[in-house]
Amino acid sequence: MKNLTLIKMLTIALLFCSCGSGNNERNTLSAPENSESEVPQSIAEGKGIGEIEEVNLEEELDEDMVKMGKSIYDMKCSACHKLTDQRVVGPGFQGVTNRRKPEWIMNMITNVDVMLEEDPEARAMLEECLTRMPNQNVSIGDARNILEFFRKNDMEKTGNKDQANS
Repeated sequence: MKNLTLIKMLTIALLFCSCGSGNNERNTLSAPENSESEVPQSIAEGKGIGEIEEVNLEEELDEDMVKMGKSIYDMKCSACHKLTDQRVVGPGFQGVTNRRKPEWIMNMITNVDVMLEEDPEARAMLEECLTRMPNQNVSIGDARNILEFFRKNDMEKTGNKDQANS
């Protein structure tokens, strides 16, 4: 009986010691502090990571670029992505030019591996879709054509020319 009482008392004592007041340094966990300077400026600006630092969009669509972008989309993207908001393997593209900066879109297309590793928005999409986008080896010029095609798609879906000029 004495042993059982002793075990109970030791157990209670251990519980009190392990809980502590939270002031003990060894019981305090702290996350590393992230300062703004540690986040690359391109990510902070919503442009992603890659060679694309600035994209100047014309108000009017370039129909030749749209045509080229559609053919590239049909060949490399359409198996996993729809032009609506429907998710297949990857997210649907409807409204992408309203949600993302042009630089981010092009960096995601041309620099997918680094984007999925380092860009918080790209990582969140990967967590949601659970399938890693393959590197399609799309050139910067072809990515710009795809972007123009996405702009046209968004203009058609919303009927608002200004929305796809972000």
